[in-house]
Formats: sequence, structure tokens, C-alpha cells
Amino acid sequence: MKIKKINLRIRPLGLIALALAAAGCTVGPQYKKPSMEVPAGFKEQPPAGWKTAQPQDTAHRGAWWEIFGDPALNALEEQVSVSNQTLAQAEAHFRGARAAVASARAGLFPTVTAGAQATRSFNGGSRSTSGSQSGAATVYQVPVDFTYEADVWGRVRRTIEQNAANAQASAADVESIRLSLQAELAVDYFQLHGLDEQRRLLDTAVADYEAALKITNNRHDQGVASGADVAEAQTQLETARAQAIDLGVARTQLEHAIAILTGKAPADLTIPLTPLAAAPPVVPLELPSELLERRPDIAAAERRVAAANAGIGVATAAYYPSLTLNASGGFASSTLGTLFSLPSRFWSLGPQLLATVFDGGRRRAAVAQSEAAYDAEVAAYRESVLTAFQNVEDNLGALRILSDEAVQQTAAVNAAEKSLALTRNRYSAGIATYLEVITAQNAAYANQRTAVDLRIRQMTASVNLIKALGGGWSVAQMPQTVGAVTR
Repeated sequence: MKIKKINLRIRPLGLIALALAAAGCTVGPQYKKPSMEVPAGFKEQPPAGWKTAQPQDTAHRGAWWEIFGDPALNALEEQVSVSNQTLAQAEAHFRGARAAVASARAGLFPTVTAGAQATRSFNGGSRSTSGSQSGAATVYQVPVDFTYEADVWGRVRRTIEQNAANAQASAADVESIRLSLQAELAVDYFQLHGLDEQRRLLDTAVADYEAALKITNNRHDQGVASGADVAEAQTQLETARAQAIDLGVARTQLEHAIAILTGKAPADLTIPLTPLAAAPPVVPLELPSELLERRPDIAAAERRVAAANAGIGVATAAYYPSLTLNASGGFASSTLGTLFSLPSRFWSLGPQLLATVFDGGRRRAAVAQSEAAYDAEVAAYRESVLTAFQNVEDNLGALRILSDEAVQQTAAVNAAEKSLALTRNRYSAGIATYLEVITAQNAAYANQRTAVDLRIRQMTASVNLIKALGGGWSVAQMPQTVGAVTR
């Protein structure tokens, strides 16, 4: 019986071929987007005159603030993307996350190192072995080393998948921060001009009080009005002047906040006094199902779920052995002149298979930790969706209620102004006291100021509703290529 000889020299190459053939295997669960129940419609009905979003309503999705029709606001909003430092920080984080994808992708390729070295050694005669010579010797070497770890179980590919999802989440974070900053600027802008409107009311009140004081002084000189009436008129006038000055504190702080949002020092931005005249715009309302595609924070949360799912695969891959191919070659010689000659060449090649036999449960704990992280991200995603629905419902409800309240407040303003006119006529006729005039004036001014506050709140709720609907963002704008990896 003949025993067939086995050529051991082909085994390393066969093992390498087997590893490359198995490189398509990827351990760990395949990603599925978490399920989420979405209501068919919103509970809070929008105010009368609002409408469902139509295809042509995409006109303002990029620059959503243009829906307010304010050129000054448009100019300020454009500066947020250019100069805001919080946004610049978020964008830098995204670039770092994108670089992490490229770093992980490098694991798919071999590592090649090259160098040159000269070693001088001495071998004493008493320590020399048989056949060797004593004395000093110099060896010159030019080695090239090749190391490649085959991604047999998909650890590297799962790491790339994880980092790519994190990079996409970082990109969505940038857009979420951008939207928040733009919305904050719009809210500050309308509050600032709301203060300008209140200042206009106070200036009008001061002019009225000055006229009333003049009339009261004339009546006092004629012996018709008392000194108390003059004192009350003077007190009312000075109080209104003090209130007008006090508005400057809040306005200055809002102007400074807007300057910082646009990336400027407060000294470099001055916003002219302009009373608030804008009315809340008609904001096209998306269906609840569309909200999942419009909110960048929801997109970021979903991408972090995908990253956590890939992390389970990375942890699972540790259960399987790693296969590394090591190769080296180059030239070595004791004389520099013959270093690059054919007899001076050397090479070696061999694979290494390494498996962890016992680790005290470390791998099992790592997988459990990754699964727990995944469950946490799923819960965070679902919470972000619920919060998004709440944001929309809150602002829809606010706009609906404020719209009804504004109608009632307009009636209250008209009634207060009518009452003031009648009281002034009665006072001029000597029928009413000046205290009645003061009461009517205060009631009229209070109602006018409340009407301005309502308009500010309506504008703020409109901005917050646009923000809750995702502004002009869509999940289609999320980068699909990150770190030279396309998803």
C-alpha cells in the first residue's frame, strides 16, 4: 500500500484562499428600523385658514424663514450657517466622525512597512559556537513587512457600518443644531420687534399723558381741577416714561443674543427700531407619518440605533478566531556593496490563526453590553418620535387657542378705547373725576399691550411649529457617502 505524500508548502496558501472565500460572512444581527406606531392625524386642529402641505409648498423648505416675508430676518438667518460658532463646532464633530469611518475602512487593507537598518555585533571567542567566528560583524538590512488580517467574520465591516451610522447621526445633529439656532434667532427677532411695538404704544401713551397733563394744568389754573388731579396726571406720565426706558433692557439683551447667533460681537450688530407688524403665516402641515422623514433629531436617533446594532456584530465577532497573514522580505548582507545583490535577498510567508480559548466571560459580557446599548438607543428613538409629535401638537394647540384669544382681545381693545374716549369727554364736561380717566387710560393701554404680547406669542408658536415640523430638512439630505463609504 502506497502512502500519498502531502505537500505541506501549499497549506498556508490554501488557508489564505479559504479565508478570502469566507470573507463574505458577517456575524451579528441584520439591521431593521425600529417599528413605531404613527397616528393618522394630529389631535390639535390647526387654526382656520391653514392647509395640508402641497408639492408646491417646498418653495421655502430650504430657507423656511422666508415664509415670514421679512428681508431683515432673511439676512440675519443666512449668517447663522456662515458664522455661528456652535454650528461650526458641530460641523467639526461631523468631520471627525467621517474620518473615523475612513480609519475603520483602512482595516480592510494590508499594512506594509519598510525600513533600513545596520546592526553591529560582537562575538567573543569564549562564547563562540562551533563553526562560528569570533569578532565584530556588521549586518545591513532593508526589510519590507506585510501584515493583513482577513475580515473573515465581518468585524471590520461591522465597525465600518457602525462608524458610518454614527457619522450620519452626526450629520443629522448638525442639521438639528442649525434648525434650533435658526428658530432661536427668529424667536428673538420677533420678541425684539414686539418690544419695539410696545415701545410705540408707550410713546403714544406718553404723548397722550402729556396732553392730559396740559389739560389738567389748565383746568387747575381755572380752578376746575384740584392739585391732586395734577399730581395724578404727572405720576401717570412719569410712570409711562419709566416703563418705556425699562423696555430697553430686554431689547438690548435680545439684540446681543441675535448678534452671537450670527457669529458677531454685540458691538458689531445694531437692529433698527421696527414695531412688530407681521401676522402669523400659514404653515403647510405635514401628515404625522411625514414627520419621521422631516425631523433631523429623529434621523439622528435612528442612525444611532443602526450603529448600536452594528456594535453587536463587532462584539460577536470576538467569539471567532482571527486569521492574520504575515509576510516579510528584503535584503540582508554583511557588506554594504552586496546588499542589493541577488544572494542577499530573503523572504518569509505564513498565516497565523488565533482564537481565544478562555476569557472569563469577557466576550459574553461585551455582547450583552452591546445588546443593552441597542435597546437603549431604540427606546431613545421612540422617545424622540413621541416628543416630536408632542412638539407639533403643543404648537398647533397654542396657535389655535391664541388665534381665538386674539379675536377676543381685539374686542377688548376696542371696548377699552371706546371707554377711554367716553370718559375723557365726561371729564372735559366736568362729569367724571380724573381718577376715572386714569383708570380708563390704564385699561386701554393694558389691553393694547396684551394684544401685542399675543401677537408675539403667535409668531413664536409659528416659528416653533416650523421647527417641530423639521424646518426645511428632509432625510434625503442626509449624506449617503461618509468617509469614502457609500451606504
